[in-house]
Amino acid sequence: MEVSLVEGVRGIGRLPGVLDPKLGAAPVTDHPAVLRSAGCGKLHPVCGQPHGRRVPERVTLPFMSSLTVSTARAHALAASIAGVTAAGIVTGSLLETGLPAPFSQWLFIVVCLALPALGWLIAAKRPDNLYGWLLLATGLCLGLGGLGTGLLLSGVAQGPPAVLATLMASLFTVFYGLTWVFVPLLFPDGRLPSRRWRVGVWIAVVAITVHWLGVLLGPDAVYLPVFRRGNPLGLDGAAGLLISALGGLGQVTTFLVAVAVLVSLVLRWRRGAPAERRLLRWMIVGSAGTVGGFMALTFVGHSTAGALVALVTGIASLPGGIAAAVFRHNLLDVRVGIRGSRLFLVFDLRPTVDELLTELGPALEEAEPVEQLGRLAGAVRAGLETRWAAVELADGTRVVAGKEEGEAALTVPAGLGRIACGPRTAGRFTAEDRRLLGALAVPIGLAIQSAALAGRLVNAQEVERRRIERNIHDGVQQQLVALIAGLELARATGGGADSLALLREQARQTLTDLRELAAGIHPSVLAQGGLAEAVEERCSRLPVATTVIVDPGLRSRRFRDEIEGALYFTVSEAVANALKHAAASRIEVRLTEADGRLRVAVSDDGRGFAPAATVRGGLGPLADRLAALGGGLDVASAPGAGTRVRAWVPAAP
Repeated sequence: MEVSLVEGVRGIGRLPGVLDPKLGAAPVTDHPAVLRSAGCGKLHPVCGQPHGRRVPERVTLPFMSSLTVSTARAHALAASIAGVTAAGIVTGSLLETGLPAPFSQWLFIVVCLALPALGWLIAAKRPDNLYGWLLLATGLCLGLGGLGTGLLLSGVAQGPPAVLATLMASLFTVFYGLTWVFVPLLFPDGRLPSRRWRVGVWIAVVAITVHWLGVLLGPDAVYLPVFRRGNPLGLDGAAGLLISALGGLGQVTTFLVAVAVLVSLVLRWRRGAPAERRLLRWMIVGSAGTVGGFMALTFVGHSTAGALVALVTGIASLPGGIAAAVFRHNLLDVRVGIRGSRLFLVFDLRPTVDELLTELGPALEEAEPVEQLGRLAGAVRAGLETRWAAVELADGTRVVAGKEEGEAALTVPAGLGRIACGPRTAGRFTAEDRRLLGALAVPIGLAIQSAALAGRLVNAQEVERRRIERNIHDGVQQQLVALIAGLELARATGGGADSLALLREQARQTLTDLRELAAGIHPSVLAQGGLAEAVEERCSRLPVATTVIVDPGLRSRRFRDEIEGALYFTVSEAVANALKHAAASRIEVRLTEADGRLRVAVSDDGRGFAPAATVRGGLGPLADRLAALGGGLDVASAPGAGTRVRAWVPAAP
């Protein structure tokens, strides 16, 4: 079977043929959406799969939070560590047995190489995840320890090189400690499962350090059964006995902490959700196999077949469990795909915000505001792989993607609302997840504002419809009823000229009222003469001194109906408020254009008011109407200082 490496992207939905974490391996897709999202959109010349999108150019290394390096350097560092580890494992093993090496030694080499390979795979593709670097560090201790042991067993290292070889060989103790404690404890994202483990971590660090010093400085009596030249750094006498005893105590303590970690994994497995349990079971098996294999190695002879089985089990169990969790359950964005006779490792990189919105763009354009929020919530859920995601408006309205269960694990503000996410289907939220959600909060915040604005506009339209209905019912309709009754009476009684004249006057008044009502909906002078003429006509009938100032260039210009209507009714509402509430004796209206904006300003010398203490009135719906056109409205007033209302919209003719 041919093996290929493929870069892919995680789409916002489960497209046909794309790997599903619940199904495991599945055919790699040629779906157009994948090709469109995968950067250049071209197919790989060897595997026939889409090229991956461009990865971030810089990344912050998790073990040095103050250091940000290029992605290329992070990849080079991971490859260098893995390469040094592999060289140490191979060289040390061959120095130990010489050439030709027996099958058991080659088997040992292959098993040991799995750890640096897995560490490189995760660190190179997710350099911001501490776990990949932890695996590389563990593998490096194994590689250097194996090289040092090979140098000492072969007798090649003598004199000062023997000191360096002894130092490297002692790193086997650090490898044991990391493998027993930290690799299973920090699975899968490099973070502690809870703060209560901080004390346990410090105990493990001290125990591993003491164990390492005990091996490094142990007396010749400990080294001679294995290494013919003894320990060039060993302590003699009582100091040697003491350091050996401390080393043994550190080893026992490390083993006890390892058992506690294994028990903790079992408890997390029992209490966890199904998705978490599927992941932890692999780590439990791997951790138990590693600890059990190394413990069995202490009770069997080093030259027996049982020793080989115990050693291979101790080294291979943990990488095997991690690999199963990574590939089987889509952990750390690495998947397995199969096409024909070829096996693909698909590095399913997280999409950027631009890619998510590009994928959603056509659907969002055709959707209503609330439906937009639903699709954005779905994008958040798919992009972060959470069990559910919700977009919440300021009034408490929630649009949820998925089945909402339990408390939100991550919440960020988004404009006038917020985004809430449930737990991830696998692992915890990383810094990358938080950055992605923070970036998505911007367009989602705009969508929330759009939905709120649309809701207010709908409410304003409903209020206006009811006002027109009330005016018709209370005014023109009653006049028409009275006119019909008068006509019926005149017909029945044979009314004379006076009765007909009265009925004619009633009909004229009804017609006048009907025209004024229609003018309140959309004045005919606005449709015929434009904004400047309509504003002057409206202000000419006011009972107070009113000045209208219009830029000369605006008298002959026309704008879109919605722009002229919004500014006209803003002026109408402002002058009506000045007369009705402010008791103004003078009003000034200005209509200007500047900086690409069409502006109106209505000022009066009335009693004024405190805007912060005044509820949203007739100008509120007009502000929403202006905002929908890309404009705005503000009111400046103070008790006894009059009022100034300013409105603007983009001056698009």
